[in-house]
Amino acid sequence: MAESRKIIAVVGATGAQGGGLVRAILDDPDGGFGVRAITRDVSSGPARQLALLGADVVAADIDDEASLAAALEGVHGAYFVTFYWAHFSPDREKAEARHMAAAARAAGVKHVIWSTLEDTRQWIALSDQRMPTLMGSYKVPHFDAKGESNKVFTELGLPVTFLYTSFYWDNLIHFGMGPKKGPDGQLAFTLPMGDKKLPGIAAQDIGKCAYGIFKKGATTLGQSIGIAGEQLTGAQMAAALARALGQPVNYNAVSPEAYRGFGFPGADDLGNMFQFKRDFEESYCAARSVAQSRALNPALQTFDAWLAQNKDRIALA
Repeated sequence: MAESRKIIAVVGATGAQGGGLVRAILDDPDGGFGVRAITRDVSSGPARQLALLGADVVAADIDDEASLAAALEGVHGAYFVTFYWAHFSPDREKAEARHMAAAARAAGVKHVIWSTLEDTRQWIALSDQRMPTLMGSYKVPHFDAKGESNKVFTELGLPVTFLYTSFYWDNLIHFGMGPKKGPDGQLAFTLPMGDKKLPGIAAQDIGKCAYGIFKKGATTLGQSIGIAGEQLTGAQMAAALARALGQPVNYNAVSPEAYRGFGFPGADDLGNMFQFKRDFEESYCAARSVAQSRALNPALQTFDAWLAQNKDRIALA
């Protein structure tokens, strides 16, 4: 019966990660879970769509701990994610993590998944000149703020699983990272990774993997679980893009320095991010097991499979 279902609260339910989890739960009506979709604006189009699919859509503001605690009342689990690119503020991201952790503790949540990333300063010190220090305190701000926030969840004694995500292949659609035509008319895929592998994943598969973690339950508490659909070099990604698009795609392996100089908002952050992934490829990739990801989510997509479904959404201009 619905009353016996374990309710999972999903922060950022209208976003890429949260939306994938909401849909994964709703697509498994016999799985024993229900979903409470938490969003700032319950009247938005995406929120109304989730309600039509059967989600319990509840308003809360992650900048307001009290409203979030109220939205978490009575739930079994909670999925927490922050979206750095909405504000470009590590301090705000860390504050949001503190609010979520404190609200989960107040509500007595029994299983928290915190969507996190590495604190790159554990690998490359602020004084290390190989990579510029940003905002005075970070190497990769959108990574470091999440990684630094891990301790908030452990210090509060929360029953938490740390979920380490990978590069969204959806960035080729939404972040303008797809192939672009050069002056010669040829498509080029630009990535400052040299010949190193980049773990990547379809955004919706993050939510499906998170659902797999909730289904595994207490056995995952205290664990750090990294997920990826595949680990591919830039050249391999360019080759896959060429197959999907039916035309040549060259791999443009620029330096991180060049990437940081592209000038778009966050270029320095992303240039540092790719350099971190390149320079520490072995440990970064080792932390993201494709086999474990597939065990959590048997429908895990490869890059080729994702491209088959999404190639027409990639702008090539």
